[in-house]
Amino acid sequence: MMITPIHRFRDIERKPEYLQPDKCVPPPSHSSLGTMWFIRDGCGIACAVVTWMLVFYADFVVLLVMLVPSRDYIYSVINGILFNMLAFLALASHFRAMLSDPGAVPKGNATKEFIESLQLKPGQVVYKCPKCCSIKPDRAHHCSVCKRCIRKMDHHCPWVNNCVGENNQKYFVLFTMYIALISMHALIMVGFHFLYCFEEDWTKCSSFSPPTTVILLILLCFEALLFLIFTSVMFGTQVHSICTDETGIEQLKKEERRWAKKTKWMNMKAVFGHPFSIAWLSPFATPDQGKADPYQFQFNAQNCMVLFLFCLPIPNLYFETTTATI
Repeated sequence: MMITPIHRFRDIERKPEYLQPDKCVPPPSHSSLGTMWFIRDGCGIACAVVTWMLVFYADFVVLLVMLVPSRDYIYSVINGILFNMLAFLALASHFRAMLSDPGAVPKGNATKEFIESLQLKPGQVVYKCPKCCSIKPDRAHHCSVCKRCIRKMDHHCPWVNNCVGENNQKYFVLFTMYIALISMHALIMVGFHFLYCFEEDWTKCSSFSPPTTVILLILLCFEALLFLIFTSVMFGTQVHSICTDETGIEQLKKEERRWAKKTKWMNMKAVFGHPFSIAWLSPFATPDQGKADPYQFQFNAQNCMVLFLFCLPIPNLYFETTTATI
């Protein structure tokens, strides 16, 4: 028998020891509404703290080394307001991306009672994650760090200490965009400040000593250049992923497309909200998803969207699925 990529993706879900719903622990009875989402991962927390410290360092150098000593009051005010506004939006986007539920599937709901409540018809199947013991919607993947299945999971980013998924991709895209903008802004101001100091006396172009000023500016230049390249690439890949409606994991695994194809504009509105407005650029505006998209699967007793098991009458062209047995 030929083993197709789809077979390999679902191998772990076909192991006999994971097909028993009796082994699943029912989820807590209390509602998770109102609780804050936070991943207790040491590496992720350290990366998030470093991110904030680097932004504060850049703000310190921009204000106290370059703008405050400047004789051009209008130049200092305009650039100070612009840089701090972009930095604030970047940190707000980081905060929302870190503390927003990325689209976690209810944990431990693959119990015998829940499967019976679905009232599945003959031939209907549902996927079950063997790691978090949950009914697994289509296009969901399990994250070993979050220990949950995440809907439309793109990747787990340690810099935001969270997965990038269906519910927080907008905030992650805004975070990369605003970090790229403040990095570019800082590089431009560093260049102008070096020119100004070369033309004037170094002791007059900064409140710090010349060696200290040079070290601070070089460190900021290195930081800004590094993060400009990194976040620009991430921003580009995220926008491409949204426009093609294919997550990073799906591209990496080359998973077969089993969802409706939409226009690039519709894919953008599915992430940033309906309709287009200035709220797309705000990390404080929660996207209004509008009508349900074809890839969103709701598993409950009243409305259960499932995959149908079928076999095409073409040699060596078929796939297998895991049937949830009761």
